[in-house]
Amino acid sequence: MTHATEPLEGAPLIAPSTVDHPLYDAVVEACRTVYDPEIPVNIFELGLIYTIDINAENDVKVIMTLTAPGCPVAGDMPGWVMDAIEPVPGVKSVDVELTWEPPWGMEMMSDEARLELGFM
Repeated sequence: MTHATEPLEGAPLIAPSTVDHPLYDAVVEACRTVYDPEIPVNIFELGLIYTIDINAENDVKVIMTLTAPGCPVAGDMPGWVMDAIEPVPGVKSVDVELTWEPPWGMEMMSDEARLELGFM
């Protein structure tokens, strides 16, 4: 089993994603279909998906956060992510874990998200 060894700059608490897995891109695309209802940007571009770990059996484990612990959809968002990833061809199972470490911050957004929200 191979793991990317490149830690995210400034984010040592975030486990590496399995970017070399053949299903990785399809899982990312699935994550891009899920939106935070308060922000018109998908959760992947917002940086809410910390880790996508896919094992040899095609079990997908996602570690994600929310923009704030009091987010009104805190209870729903993991289910939305599971519902988005489960239909991806080849995916055996999906487990979504919510974490608050490290806390989400604006710096975790992609340039695309910053542009969309007018921060650039």
